[in-house]
Amino acid sequence: MKITDLLKAEGIKVGASASDQMDAIDQLVALQDASGNISDKAAYKEAILKRESEFSTAVGDGIAIPHAKTSAVKQPGLAAMTVPGGVDWKAPDGGNSDLMFMIAAPEGEANTHLEILANLSAMLMHEDFANALRAAKTPAEFLKVIDDAEAARNAEQAAKAAPVAGGNGPDILAITACPTGIAHTYMAAENLEKKAAEMGLTLKAETQGSAGAKNVLTAEEIANCKGIIIAADKNVDRARFAGKQVYVTNVSAGINEPEKLINIIMNNEAPVQEGTVVAAGAAAETEGIGSQIYKHLMNGVSHMLPFVIGGGILTAIAFLVDMGAAGTAAYGSSTPVAAFFKNIGGVAFDMMLPILAGYIAMSIADRPGLAPGIVGGLLAKSGISFATLGVAGLTTAVTSADLNDVTSLDAVVKLFETADANAATVAATTISGGFLAALAAGFLAGYMTLFIEKACDKLPEALEGIKPILLYPLLGILAIGVVMFALNPIFGMINTAMNNFLNGMGGANIILLGAVVGGMMSIDFGGPFNKAAYVFSTGLLADAATGGTGQIVMASCMVGGMVPPIVIALSTTFFKNKWSKADRDAGLVNYIMGLSFISEGAIPFAAADPGHVIPTCVIGSAVAGALSAAFGCYSPAPHGGAWVIAVIGNPLMWFIALVAGSVVGALLLSFWKKPIEE
Repeated sequence: MKITDLLKAEGIKVGASASDQMDAIDQLVALQDASGNISDKAAYKEAILKRESEFSTAVGDGIAIPHAKTSAVKQPGLAAMTVPGGVDWKAPDGGNSDLMFMIAAPEGEANTHLEILANLSAMLMHEDFANALRAAKTPAEFLKVIDDAEAARNAEQAAKAAPVAGGNGPDILAITACPTGIAHTYMAAENLEKKAAEMGLTLKAETQGSAGAKNVLTAEEIANCKGIIIAADKNVDRARFAGKQVYVTNVSAGINEPEKLINIIMNNEAPVQEGTVVAAGAAAETEGIGSQIYKHLMNGVSHMLPFVIGGGILTAIAFLVDMGAAGTAAYGSSTPVAAFFKNIGGVAFDMMLPILAGYIAMSIADRPGLAPGIVGGLLAKSGISFATLGVAGLTTAVTSADLNDVTSLDAVVKLFETADANAATVAATTISGGFLAALAAGFLAGYMTLFIEKACDKLPEALEGIKPILLYPLLGILAIGVVMFALNPIFGMINTAMNNFLNGMGGANIILLGAVVGGMMSIDFGGPFNKAAYVFSTGLLADAATGGTGQIVMASCMVGGMVPPIVIALSTTFFKNKWSKADRDAGLVNYIMGLSFISEGAIPFAAADPGHVIPTCVIGSAVAGALSAAFGCYSPAPHGGAWVIAVIGNPLMWFIALVAGSVVGALLLSFWKKPIEE
């Protein structure tokens, strides 16, 4: 497959005119549609904008590569456009973008096309190729430039792959990776390799993209290199680099600052990797303990959220279709339809803690940590402990056979009293440690697995093959089982005390809690503070009674996260003199993002003006969270925003809290921000 197999003439527009970034995106989406690549223009555009909200897809030097991987794509494809003069795409070098390629990648498809897209991304890092595309007068010329350049690159890559006599391998090694793994991963690799060649050095880059790891570094290359650059926006295992210089940074630095990164390695300024410990005294930027813990935690949270959101919304649907039983003990399951949704949602929701613990452990210890982590999470949820073993034989229910053996009313009463006492004894020994216990289980399972792997290194080589399939899971699961049996009673007491405290909060206390949780959702719009508040709220929701403190906190959390994009949307709509035309156009999308509980819609605006945007959004979100709690609003759903308002308790007042917080934030931002001159 060639690049031009993904790019059709009807998907190219040369010498186009675009008023701003949003106009350019609309035109590129239309080109994708004309090429027959997408099935839903609106859904595809939404995915493109969501990707842009994370950080700009402009890479500098006039190039932008917007992309999305979504079910709205029918077949992999490209759209391309040249715009003389360019438009502001918030590029890292501050310049306008005049050459755009928009990538459409389908979900769940083979990854052949991703290799082609990676090739294109790398080629765009060469100035002569990009300029030739800009100079093309027709789509046919545009396609010919690509075909000629791709043929030349393939020949060059084949020559590079041929073995070279002598030498010890590349001077420097690199790993590049970004969350989507479609474009930036390969651009960083290409720029690092190109800059190294200009400096008279050799550099090999391993790319960890959507198509998997390519150009994988060998043990011999690692042993002989000067050092390793890791330019990545996701966790990369560094255990194989023990004893070598390793410099860790983000993928954008690989694209925009390759010379600086190479010089850090060549000047011996990077820290030396010692297993998972970085040598002391290194002057370069390193990943601290806090950063490591956060990455492990976010790996667990990101894998947990689909279970929380899917299960939570299905449970909310159960409540929605069972409104006739509201206020009764059977609410949510009084009809077969409601029970159907609630059972499926409940099973998904019950996986929250095991998945959280499992993927925290996997982030720490790679695949061997997954099984111990999941088992640890299940044990944390169950609350089972050594004390439980002593009551395992107690009967907690009265059967018809038991009743056949009694001959008096007093004996019947005593039988039921004994069963109640036994049930209470069993319950007292199986108190779930909840979210905190699952967190502990994940980290403990991960680090214990690392210890087990290290201990197994001393075993004979003949046992090497059975370590991953027998020794690691057996010893890891046993170890976490022993630890959680011992710790569960402690976490059970903590969880019970915390729930009792929260459920006992009333008046100003619950209002304060709502304000804090709501405000935290706006500190970093999807970052550590936002995730901490959301995870805390969903953790309370797992065991929350209808209308209880957990659901009240969840409502405050959700409304707080909805406020920032709506603050931006209101300000750009009603205070036009404070924003550029591009900002005003982009601001309209934030109405939808805000109502959909997608806080990230505010990120581009906060990045451009953090001093004004962040404080005002925090205040607006805190107001909304506090009002929601004060009105007694509650949510059984962990996500969905305005689209699940039908299951929100006291929905009118919850909507008023949303409007009030958004208006307060928008007014503060708009009066504080100075007018601009376009």
